[in-house]
Amino acid sequence: MAKFELKLPKMGESVAEATITSWLKEVGDSIEMDDPVLEIATDKVDSEVPSEVDGVIIKRFFEVDDVVQVGQVLAIIETEGDIEEEVASEEKVEETETVNITASQEKAVEEITQTFTKAQETVVPAVSNGDKFYSPLVRNIAKAEGISQSELDGIVGTGSEGRVTKNDILDYLKNKHNKPAVEAPAVERKSKVTPEVEKVAPVVSNGEDEIIEMTRMGKLVANHMTDSLQKSAHVQSFIEADVTNVWNWRKKVKDGFMKREGENLTFTPIFMEVIAKALRDYPMMNISVQDDKIIKKKNINLGMAAALPDGNLIVPVIKNADQLNLVGMTKQVNDLAKRSRDNQLKPDEIQGGTYTVTNVGSFGSIMGTPIINQPQVGILALGAIRKVPAVIETPEGDFIGIRYKMFLSHSYDHRVVNGALGGLFVKAVKDYLEAWDVNRMI
Repeated sequence: MAKFELKLPKMGESVAEATITSWLKEVGDSIEMDDPVLEIATDKVDSEVPSEVDGVIIKRFFEVDDVVQVGQVLAIIETEGDIEEEVASEEKVEETETVNITASQEKAVEEITQTFTKAQETVVPAVSNGDKFYSPLVRNIAKAEGISQSELDGIVGTGSEGRVTKNDILDYLKNKHNKPAVEAPAVERKSKVTPEVEKVAPVVSNGEDEIIEMTRMGKLVANHMTDSLQKSAHVQSFIEADVTNVWNWRKKVKDGFMKREGENLTFTPIFMEVIAKALRDYPMMNISVQDDKIIKKKNINLGMAAALPDGNLIVPVIKNADQLNLVGMTKQVNDLAKRSRDNQLKPDEIQGGTYTVTNVGSFGSIMGTPIINQPQVGILALGAIRKVPAVIETPEGDFIGIRYKMFLSHSYDHRVVNGALGGLFVKAVKDYLEAWDVNRMI
């Protein structure tokens, strides 16, 4: 018999830790290779940790809501036969665990602070002045519910080493509104100027209304969207593109493409290829803003907004999109779309985007005013393709014909992108689509 250490796997360059949300296997359960053992959550995505061997779970080192660093041992699995990786003695494991908990706090604080500063996200700090450590899950709940740092520091934690768990913060929220307000001392009221806060009338519901709790991802998306509107000066440009050539070309080649590549050729990879070209022409759309500095991105990483079955939204990223041909782009789009729906994306696959595209036309909308995905400075909404009557200009004269057209809605950050750049970029996308080669070979 041998003992195998199941460790938290590396989930991407910028992900250093995860929070355990549930154990799917108990001590004593038999498992097979690739069976999911537990579910974890990072700040961006939920995922499962599978077993790497066949065997029986004989020990677990963490509980639900505990924060685990990448590489830490999650559980011990007893297997039949020899395994190269043997577990050290019980005392050594416990000693290592204690050291990791202590040393990882400082490392986690530094990495989290650097990561979120670069992303320009306003989150509750990982530690307070008293060096209390908070998991990503607890920090996100605090941010979503508007809990201040001082409030968070005052919550009594029931977790390991007094750590505040998910249940602790949820219990605090339940009791928060039942506590009488404490009047501030008169000295403070005189010495400080407190901005007047607009009072929001409570939502009144009756017994026939259904109250639905927002999901964790839903709260993250909601905060990300409102945060973007507060940071960026949103401006929109709209343009109509004639995509008749694209429509006819795809209709002609899609069946052969499916037989040869085994992939469904949708319009999305075509649009992605064109947008990547336009970003190469206008690199100042492929930027981000940090304080008073503009960061010009070397790589073109296209975010692809995808609606999930539960109504939430996620944005997987196509890395180095300008270097892919149409076959490669199609495979990337289809793979990311499928794994988005199946909740199988890795944390690193939804990070690092430099520009985002959303297809509002898939729901019948002809145009939209999308919200910029921070810290980017632009997002393009693709409207529905419609068959409409249009004036067609020819050397012999003008005539009315049936054309396939769509609206492109471009939202951009007017702090750093002026109307000329925002308009020229979306016009470049239009020009590439209208100049599509109907005889193109793939």
